[in-house]
Amino acid sequence: MNSEPLALSIVIPVFNEADSIGPLYEEIRRVCDTGGMDAEILFVDDGSTDGSFDAVRRIHETDPRVRGIQFRRNRGKAEALAAGFEAARGEMIVTLDGDLQDDPAEIPRLLGRLDEGYDMVSGWKKKRRDPISKRLPSRLYNRLTSRLTGIRLHDFNCGLKAYRREVVRTVRLYGQLHRYLPALAHLEGFRVGEMVVNHRPRRFGKSKYGFGRFTGMFDLISIVFLEKYMKRPLHLFGLIGSVSFIVGLGISGYLIVMRVLGLIDLSKRPLFMVGVLLTILGFQFISIGLLGEMIASKRQEGHNHPVKQTVGVDPPSE
Repeated sequence: MNSEPLALSIVIPVFNEADSIGPLYEEIRRVCDTGGMDAEILFVDDGSTDGSFDAVRRIHETDPRVRGIQFRRNRGKAEALAAGFEAARGEMIVTLDGDLQDDPAEIPRLLGRLDEGYDMVSGWKKKRRDPISKRLPSRLYNRLTSRLTGIRLHDFNCGLKAYRREVVRTVRLYGQLHRYLPALAHLEGFRVGEMVVNHRPRRFGKSKYGFGRFTGMFDLISIVFLEKYMKRPLHLFGLIGSVSFIVGLGISGYLIVMRVLGLIDLSKRPLFMVGVLLTILGFQFISIGLLGEMIASKRQEGHNHPVKQTVGVDPPSE
């Protein structure tokens, strides 16, 4: 397959968006042709069951700029984006969702912000065309994430974003961390900006996000942990373990001395069991910290995605 570098890669994760793929491609094609952009359009099918990849294949037959990756089963948006980033050939990468709510007409403006010196520009859906059941949790997460990570953005989870190539090659995605890509990039030292973008109502199908989006708090905890302790987990677990061990040892030692002097009966002192328990927990936390240090030092850099088939993309090596 052709692996020559391009100016721009447009990466679009899709899951059961067969009706949207054709209209979305036409909009992107018009934007690229009008702006004279040297671009590729890369769809990553996250295990769709509605023929989404067949739609991508048909478009590829008429326009080789369109490429596609299909997963064997649904793996989540983070892994779909990670696969798209690995396959992208562009010096600049733009992502947008496949449901037509992100407006491709914003792509030139996003690239213009990168030219201003930013490494990543995140869209801000200031006038969001979603039900209140999605807007309220999103507003809470955005404010909390901004406060805890120190990056002042209004909308972390907007699918419409632009990156320099080095950003997507540096940031590691897994789980549901796609929600916090700007925070991850910021923590790696990249300059992250924000831009108000047009957000449109959904035309086809329904939202794929259910109750799972309410678990975003756990992802935020992961981000804060990664920032402070990813490369030194023993500093966290060792501190907790040391405090627990010292307190437990102090309690147990005091009670043992009192028992030796014949001043107390340990069988009537449940505090002795608390001291022993704290001592054991201290050892366990320190051990967890040491294991974390070992894992951090041997971190796996690569990852194989469960790809079923591709069009215009080299299949992953076995």
